[in-house]
Amino acid sequence: MLLPEEKELISQSLQGNHKAYGVLVDRYKYLIYTLACRMLNNREDAEEVAQDTFVKAYKSLNTFNGDAKFSSWLYRIAYRKCLDRLKKEKRRPGTKSLEIDGVKDLRASGNVLDYIEGEERSALLKAAIDRLSEIDAALVTLYYYEQLTIREISGILDMSQNVIKVRLFRSRKHLGQLLVNKTEVINII
Repeated sequence: MLLPEEKELISQSLQGNHKAYGVLVDRYKYLIYTLACRMLNNREDAEEVAQDTFVKAYKSLNTFNGDAKFSSWLYRIAYRKCLDRLKKEKRRPGTKSLEIDGVKDLRASGNVLDYIEGEERSALLKAAIDRLSEIDAALVTLYYYEQLTIREISGILDMSQNVIKVRLFRSRKHLGQLLVNKTEVINII
């Protein structure tokens, strides 16, 4: 599963080549930051967790055995760092959008009304995901936003694939109920 180029970069990193590790960081920094942002709902905390993830990964690089993708191994570290941060601050993960400047390019949508409707749908979905349990919100984020496979998520969260499938099914059902209830309230107003 490990790409030959990554294997070489890891080998060089283990020999003390910091530039090789820098290539790995550059390759995965946005993925890790995205996960942290969605779980923590705070850019500053996400930046810290991303940095902590790469420091921990570097220190633990000799324990990486290559059975899984390097990205999955990093996600697992980041996920646990996020949970530690959430436990420390006693709060739940979020699913905050990750636009760099907080504004999408309206020209890309072609229609301002479509943009506004899309933003409303996105806000409703994020609010519904925030109402899920911590684990279910993370599962939904990893599966739908990060587009990881059930197998990869299983490795990251230390859950069986069947448990993940069941929880995703229940989470989708719960999200559907939350969204139907929310749209009924909006339609009444």
